[in-house]
Amino acid sequence: MNKPFVNTSFVPGVTREGGQVGLGVAHESAHLHVTGAAPYVDDIPESAGTLHAALALSPVAAGGVRRIDRAGLAALPGVVAVLTAADLPGPNDCGPVVHDDPILADGVVRYVGQPVALIVASTRNLARRAAARIADHLEIEPAVPVLTARAAFARGDFLLPPVSLVRESAPGALQAAIAAAPHRLEGTFSLGGQEQFYLEGQISYALPTEDRGMRVYCSTQHPSEMQHLVARALGWRSHQVVVECRRMGGGFGGKESQSALFACCAAIAADRLGRPVKLRLDRDDDFMITGRRHGFDYDYTIGFDDEGRILGLEARLIANGGHSADLSAAVMTRALCHVDNAYYLPEVALHGFIARTNTQSNTAFRGFGGPQGAFLIEMLIDRIARHRGRDPLAVRRVNFYGTESRNTTPYGQIVADNVIDQLVTALAGEADYPARRAAIAAFNRDNAVLKKGIALTPVKFGISFNVPHLNQAGALVHVYADGSVLVNHGGTEMGQGLNTKVAQVVADVLGVGLGAVRCTATDTSKIANTSATAASTGTDLNGMAAQAAAMTIRDRLAVFMASVHGGAAQEVRFGADHVHLAGVAVPFASLVRAAYEARVQLWSDGFYATPKVHWDRQALRGNPFYYFAYGAAISEVVIDTLTGEFALLRADILHDAGRSLNPAIDIGQIEGGFIQSMGWLTMEELVWDEGTGRLLTHAPSTYKIPTANDCPERLRVRLFENSNVEPTIHRSKAVGEPPMLLAFSVLLAIKDAVAATGGAGADPPLRTPATPEAILDAIEAIEAIGAIRAIGAIGAVQA
Repeated sequence: MNKPFVNTSFVPGVTREGGQVGLGVAHESAHLHVTGAAPYVDDIPESAGTLHAALALSPVAAGGVRRIDRAGLAALPGVVAVLTAADLPGPNDCGPVVHDDPILADGVVRYVGQPVALIVASTRNLARRAAARIADHLEIEPAVPVLTARAAFARGDFLLPPVSLVRESAPGALQAAIAAAPHRLEGTFSLGGQEQFYLEGQISYALPTEDRGMRVYCSTQHPSEMQHLVARALGWRSHQVVVECRRMGGGFGGKESQSALFACCAAIAADRLGRPVKLRLDRDDDFMITGRRHGFDYDYTIGFDDEGRILGLEARLIANGGHSADLSAAVMTRALCHVDNAYYLPEVALHGFIARTNTQSNTAFRGFGGPQGAFLIEMLIDRIARHRGRDPLAVRRVNFYGTESRNTTPYGQIVADNVIDQLVTALAGEADYPARRAAIAAFNRDNAVLKKGIALTPVKFGISFNVPHLNQAGALVHVYADGSVLVNHGGTEMGQGLNTKVAQVVADVLGVGLGAVRCTATDTSKIANTSATAASTGTDLNGMAAQAAAMTIRDRLAVFMASVHGGAAQEVRFGADHVHLAGVAVPFASLVRAAYEARVQLWSDGFYATPKVHWDRQALRGNPFYYFAYGAAISEVVIDTLTGEFALLRADILHDAGRSLNPAIDIGQIEGGFIQSMGWLTMEELVWDEGTGRLLTHAPSTYKIPTANDCPERLRVRLFENSNVEPTIHRSKAVGEPPMLLAFSVLLAIKDAVAATGGAGADPPLRTPATPEAILDAIEAIEAIGAIRAIGAIGAVQA
């Protein structure tokens, strides 16, 4: 069992004892989760007169809307109102950045599943039944849809202008380096998208309030954006709308921007009818309406030397953006900034294209483009190793970033905290990588049907929003007269433990037990203009803001303590639910009561803005990240060459969380991210009907995600002993998104096992996701190559 790291640092000034930071305490809502007592939006008691809404969806992927039979829909049982684009009081748009995403289709439809009408009825079932009848009440002139990013690229149809990230030591140096390289590879491959599959689906519940106001309970990662978009859709100002979110049943990026459509629809209907309106999707409609992780297509040319050291790389990354821009520009930027992963690329040109297709608008997903970027270089490193007949780990090592030289990213940021080599060395030693690779080679020689594979892959992941102004947060801390503490901040809780960590930070500052601190629902009327809980910044931003607020209160109490008992305020110590000064120990609650009676302010706000972050989005240059998080994983798999099935036998992970605020939560995030990423790369396959453009994998029956049975029997996770070089909250590091890169080791271990079916230097064309079908196809390809080589050898002998 991993021993929890206990943080013994303290904030300069007033000292404390028995801190809460660094302890592996349980999630603050764990007892509610396991007993079914944690309320989500759908559990909020419905107000009298509540109506229910459902969205009528386009059955056609592309075309012009000729007619919607509103009267026919309105005559269906229980229907109270039918709203179309013509009924919207404000702009018909819910796009988060570019205003190209209609709330309801207006004149044209862009994908199967696009909302064309909002049906409001007396019950949810009646609303859904009416919405399901839309095909009988809708006339569309169909057009030919574009369903793949490659097809859109061939047409030159892009949602946004292409971008390029280029580093050359001199004009023309890249092409010269590739041309002069002793070895060169070129090719293409593809990477599929991934459904967020949050357990709680999209939902909003809108209640009209006095004097043209609206309160919206919404399952969202971005309450402030929902507030602004709802106000805009209603033709109102932001101060008329309050958005609240106590918790989500998962988000994974899917509720960052795409909760807006449902919040806007519920609020528009509630305002028009003067009654509360709830809109809750079922799983199929959620799949059909919302977007997911961007799928990418890659074209590349890479040059390298005899050791596998990369000399030059040019690559094209084509993202499937779907029908609207959403957050695709930022996703592509982060993808380009993570192509290097842990490796120094001396000469490099990366070209990013966001293709427009007649599919759902793709959006944020844990990693936000970073995994798609790093995927490219990890696949290329593996190809280089097989081409040169070397252990892929050896090739990785010669390409690692350095510490004194070879330490600048393609976008110009110095990698100042590079621990990747020592982390990988530690993991390879702990997990006995060399001996296991030799044992696997012996196993494969002796087994014709079962083949094993092993891979070690590293992680370097940048932390911060790459839109600098989003790197800010606020918090409120209230200390009540009985010594209890209430915290409100701008982050949202989606199961990741944000509220737990923030509560630990505040309890640590005030020297009280964790039970004395409570976090409340995120509410736009308390903290204004918040950023999304995304980009792994939730604790970095909101933890620092809450700490600042708590420190202000603590300093006031220290001054008051010194005024009552004598001595200096800087000598006051807070810890173990007491306040200490000059041999006097006063219970915290008693001091607070006395301070209240002395009219000392016992609440404060706090604010934090991440320093050092700057970015030129035109030149793609700057410091988009405050720091980097590191990690590495070793995965060992076995495949059945007759069925294509695989099993993950063992995974060893060493991950850099800095000085962890809560090791138990951080290890849980690492485990979850690893398994979620493994699902993306090995089993989660999105399939559209090539004729109609309908998503076929739109439910748990057709879209396979990992279960407990897919976890390896041996899953070993350890936190790397490290301290953030930047003064983050207690020198911790973000841990939400970086683990998504760890499962590249699973995919490449499968590829290693497939390669064992061929001869030396076999380089299987394994596609993703590595489903049994994909594994069998790769095995057949290797066998076919072997057969061709054998025929060639026979011919050479005969000649």
